[in-house]
Amino acid sequence: MISKDGLTHHISAQFNAELEDVRSHLLAMGGLVEKQVNDAVTALIEADSGLAQQVREIDDQINQMERNIDEECLRILARRQPAASDLRLIISISKSVIDLERIGDEATKIARRAIQLCEEGEAPRGYIEVRHIGDQVRNMVRDALDAFARFDADLALSVAQYDKIIDREYKTALRELATYMMEDPRSISRVLSIIWVLRSLERIGDHARNISELVIYLVRGTDVRHMGLKRMREEVEGTGGDKANVVQSADDK
Repeated sequence: MISKDGLTHHISAQFNAELEDVRSHLLAMGGLVEKQVNDAVTALIEADSGLAQQVREIDDQINQMERNIDEECLRILARRQPAASDLRLIISISKSVIDLERIGDEATKIARRAIQLCEEGEAPRGYIEVRHIGDQVRNMVRDALDAFARFDADLALSVAQYDKIIDREYKTALRELATYMMEDPRSISRVLSIIWVLRSLERIGDHARNISELVIYLVRGTDVRHMGLKRMREEVEGTGGDKANVVQSADDK
């Protein structure tokens, strides 16, 4: 199991440096993606088309960072043939960059909707929901990256658990906005843009959860994808016995 205090240390200082470099590059990409999400939501709420355009322009940089990190991972696999926790680290990084790139894609979609609404006029409803869910998914992305930086499986678990809250709030917002569109058909086009923004935010939450699951795999050595939250909790806490008897809630399924 990888310690929260840092990476496994090797006789080869060069190998240590390569592992730390690729991890640092992942976290740098994550920081840029986190800013991209923040700016996209801000651009929509404040009707700032200039900021939205900046978000769109960053997308090429995000894509290049993904390619660079992929190349670093492949070089390490070919030259070092890592095993155990080192191999889990490389696998987790190579999979996490995919989720980060897709978060960037969703931020770009939000930015496009922001520009569209600047041109067509603001939607009559949905901005409160965008602000609220946007704040929550930004926190999820930040916490997933912090968990990766600190090898913190407990924090990663909390991100995975929070994704259920996002899903519920997204569905509630959809119902409310659908009702509003039926009451005022003139608003359909603009409210649909808000719905697509909320959809992108919900997907960002899903990708943050994916990253958190990779952190748990990295730290605990167990693939927790497709597990319910109850089993995931047991893996993180190392219980499976005493706490396995806890009553399973609907969110754990």
